[in-house]
Amino acid sequence: MRATELVRFGDADTAFATRELPIPVPGPGQVLVQVMATSVNPLDLQTRRGDYREQLPLPAVIGNDVSGRVVGNGPGARDFQPGDEVWYLAPIFAGQGTYAEYHVVDQDLIARKPTGLSHVEAAGLTLVGMTAWQTLVERAGLRAGERVLVHGGAGGVGSAAIQVASALGAEVVTTALTKDHEFVTSLGATTAIDFSTHDYVPQVRAMGGVDVVLDTVGGDTLSRSAEVLADRGRVVSIVDIPQPQNLLAAWGVNATYHFLFVSPGRARLEALGRLVDQGKLKPVIGAVFPLPDIAQAHKLLEGGTTGDGRGRPNGKIAITVHP
Repeated sequence: MRATELVRFGDADTAFATRELPIPVPGPGQVLVQVMATSVNPLDLQTRRGDYREQLPLPAVIGNDVSGRVVGNGPGARDFQPGDEVWYLAPIFAGQGTYAEYHVVDQDLIARKPTGLSHVEAAGLTLVGMTAWQTLVERAGLRAGERVLVHGGAGGVGSAAIQVASALGAEVVTTALTKDHEFVTSLGATTAIDFSTHDYVPQVRAMGGVDVVLDTVGGDTLSRSAEVLADRGRVVSIVDIPQPQNLLAAWGVNATYHFLFVSPGRARLEALGRLVDQGKLKPVIGAVFPLPDIAQAHKLLEGGTTGDGRGRPNGKIAITVHP
């Protein structure tokens, strides 16, 4: 099979090599999937740069999103049959990644792809959709009628989180550049604040604060978010904490903090699929590249420009593997 391997840590232009590798063989309880599409996430950029080099000996195939077709079953794998179209998030730092034509996965981690989504759309929703679900539903326990602040609403996780929160009946406030305000409000945000020109804290406090904050940005977002929390508010962060944070402001509102590293699972995929079928969740695909152009996809996600000079698009950058 054709696969794109990470052969050295560093710049995208020199990090990858396309090679022919053996097609993996499914073990007990596993299925072999023909990968139709995958996508690029910030985790991939961090992995390529070497942030997790202790967990990843090179060369390695990275990537975690999959939409594809079952083509083989290991012993005892009976939940899916060859020809079934599936989508899933591959386990992170566990086995071969998804920048390849075929991938082996435990059948318990996959679900049938929503029929209304193309493979490119489905591959752009697995990691970000499951992150949004785990942060808002499983960790924060967001309820109808509550107010949530989503930091970075125009990004991959942010755009999914706005939709999930809206589907739950919550009021959504988000931070985004002015040029992205129309985009984030089209997803369900009721208020958008340009973080580059306005301090979000006084504006959110003037609304009465929020019940939940989702931090997808990092930096001082974690400590400052405590300033906008209502009593017994909850903060969920998906960002690494490079230095100690002053969280004293959280004491006065009895805040709860959660730190999430997304994990795969069929039940979460099925919940997302129901939202897709109900028209409450849609993938946002900003650009699509073929697998041999994975370096270009990485550079675009890092903040580069498209071939025609436009800036990085909203939503996900998807990768087509099989045409």
